[in-house]
Amino acid sequence: MTFPSLSFGDMIAKTPIVQGGMGVGISLSGLSSAVANQGGIGVISAAMIGMNEPDLAKNYTQANIRALQDEIRKAKAMTKGILGVNIMVALSNFADLVRTSIQERIDIIFSGAGLPFDLPKYLTEDSHTKLVPIVSSGRAAAIICKKWISKFNYVPDGFVVEGPMAGGHLGFKAEQLDDPEFQLENLVPQVIEAVKPFEREHNRSIPVIAAGGIFSGADICKYLRMGAAGVQLGTRFVATHECDADMAFKQAFIDAKEGDVTVIKSPVGMPGRALKNVFLDDVDEGKRKPFKCPYHCIVTCDIKKSPYCIAQALANAKKGRMKLGFAFAGQTAHRVDKLLSVKELMDSLEAEYNEACAGPAPTGN
Repeated sequence: MTFPSLSFGDMIAKTPIVQGGMGVGISLSGLSSAVANQGGIGVISAAMIGMNEPDLAKNYTQANIRALQDEIRKAKAMTKGILGVNIMVALSNFADLVRTSIQERIDIIFSGAGLPFDLPKYLTEDSHTKLVPIVSSGRAAAIICKKWISKFNYVPDGFVVEGPMAGGHLGFKAEQLDDPEFQLENLVPQVIEAVKPFEREHNRSIPVIAAGGIFSGADICKYLRMGAAGVQLGTRFVATHECDADMAFKQAFIDAKEGDVTVIKSPVGMPGRALKNVFLDDVDEGKRKPFKCPYHCIVTCDIKKSPYCIAQALANAKKGRMKLGFAFAGQTAHRVDKLLSVKELMDSLEAEYNEACAGPAPTGN
């Protein structure tokens, strides 16, 4: 038994694993191309991708466009596999990043942190790019299907359904994070049911990808048996040689204990799951002082009340300056215990999957 493939229409990945887009700068060309080379779908995060461009502060728009073009081209030079870009709806330069990705002929755009109601409008007649929204409920999936079909005559190419155990910004209220009703096990069947009428009506499949807190091959077996077409993993790919973050960032995951994973109130107005550290302790104790906003990168960011710039904090962490920033991480981060290559990780996930799926399906699901 081996992994089944994952298809978005005529685009077929040998392995049903999507590597989650992790910003700022955690998943760029290095990680995404390595995952694509192993038959999965590698994903570049577009959030503040221009952080190393010398003219970022003066020329925010062009710096980010240029950096995104560079990362897509670098990744394409390293793989013939399937590559995606993750672009948050809440980014102030969302439209520029979408247009750039389509022009660069990226295979898939994944888009969450808001509902991407107008995403199909950026496609051109010769576009090759598939569009996959990230949602946290069946209702959101159905609303997007209706809007896209009525406005653009476009059926979504798939959905990622992200549960509350994911790392980074979460599409849930703080009180919903531990509520059984909102756990991924309940959300996946709801989204699968929500898209069925649209699949029937348009005679095409809309694959649903389960995301948030998935750690092992046994987890992958569980969600595929539930009807998901694939899974998305972010946290597992951080402690890999090919991940684009500094070793100090990766080490924070390897060293993390169970109590180190916490939920913060992000300046962008959403809860976010992160690893506790000195920087976040300082924020809690009121030691971080309000700042000047250099970028206006997130539409929902409360600049007046925020004690720090989240883009700057995440960029610092990516570069290994952990005292000046922090790492977003999924609920399972404490289970990461060593550095692996992407190939070793994917092989171990497949072995665990084979072992779990060789046994009988658990009853009561």
